Amino acid sequence: MKKIRLNNIAEHKEKRRLLRNNLTPAEAVMWRILKGDKIMGIRWRRQFSVGPYILDFYCPFLKLAIELDGYNHYTDSGYQHDSERDCYLSKLGIEVMRFENRFLWQCQEVVIDSIVQKVENKLLDINKNSPSKLEGVPEGGGSV
Repeated sequence: MKKIRLNNIAEHKEKRRLLRNNLTPAEAVMWRILKGDKIMGIRWRRQFSVGPYILDFYCPFLKLAIELDGYNHYTDSGYQHDSERDCYLSKLGIEVMRFENRFLWQCQEVVIDSIVQKVENKLLDINKNSPSKLEGVPEGGGSV
């Protein structure tokens, strides 16, 4: 039986590349915050596809996505799309953190603190469920 690939499937490759090369201003700021394993040594991917969706930022190790929402997310169709997407991702065990673009500009430290807190909680959960307390923590992880 052949395993079906859900992540970064070939049909989304060009769209992912286009999105990576044309980040919104908010996405560019968030990428500067996340890239280079700056938050607790955790590696993030940008414009990572899972099934039919392309996530703004994704940490496969933690199964954690970060989405930055612009004005189009606050319409009826935007709410519907985000709800369906979050439901799909939840069924795969992926948790989504959403931040409004405007909130990132106005309260960047609060956004960063929220992400750090979520990462800490997820690492604690991984370590609590792991036979070894060090197992599951990525190399270099554990500090801000």
